[in-house]
Amino acid sequence: MTKSPKLSIVILNYNTGNYLLNCLKSIYASSLSPSGYEIILVDNASTDNSLSQIKPFTNLLKTKNFQIIINPKNLGFSAGNNVGVRLANPNSRYLLFLNPDTLVNPDTLRRMLRFFSQNPKVDATTCKIILASTGAVQPECHRSFPTPLSSLLYFSGISRRFYFAKHLDFSQTQKIDACSGSFLMIKKSVGDRLAWWNEKYFFYGEDLDLCYKLKQHAYQLYYYPFTSITHYQGISSGIKKPNQLPPVPPRFWPFNPPPKR
Repeated sequence: MTKSPKLSIVILNYNTGNYLLNCLKSIYASSLSPSGYEIILVDNASTDNSLSQIKPFTNLLKTKNFQIIINPKNLGFSAGNNVGVRLANPNSRYLLFLNPDTLVNPDTLRRMLRFFSQNPKVDATTCKIILASTGAVQPECHRSFPTPLSSLLYFSGISRRFYFAKHLDFSQTQKIDACSGSFLMIKKSVGDRLAWWNEKYFFYGEDLDLCYKLKQHAYQLYYYPFTSITHYQGISSGIKKPNQLPPVPPRFWPFNPPPKR
């Protein structure tokens, strides 16, 4: 009998070019054994070559807990991720929602799972997210819920301090209100109780909504800064085209692709 993975990774793809391939490479190059996770790739009817670029590896990946579902149309962020949830192994303990325009550091998955195991009261978590364009920490990975005052200060350009909780010391592990949906790891049992993503949101706002549901039900969301991912922000949303950001750096690919026939 095949052992169930501990972690199900849901990646929602839409026209991300070679960023999807590099995201997958970074996962398989991580220090977490492939037997410890599965990858569910949900494609929202991409019209580019992002899926064709991973074809040489498809047979190999399928032997390592990998599956692809292609939606007949673009369902949006919430509904697309919920498709992935329904395909996840029911015995997985955790789900990770990961953007395809990210690179996972070698220790990220292992460290995040260890953080959960050492802190049983933690229900959901995110890590430090580094923006590829600047090398800075993406402020959306540690957020307060917007209030009329904080929104006014933010959108007027007066201050982002409280909108992104910049008054806190984010070199330390701490409880937060909200984080970015580009990297969100959550206990499967908790997500099941919350019914996962709210499909009334097509794109933008759904991560805040899910985080708010966590808080409403007294679940604990934490920011863990001792590992990180790199985010090529704007690619998966379609705001930026793949050639508008610096080239994805090569990552170690530990498996040889199938031979050409």
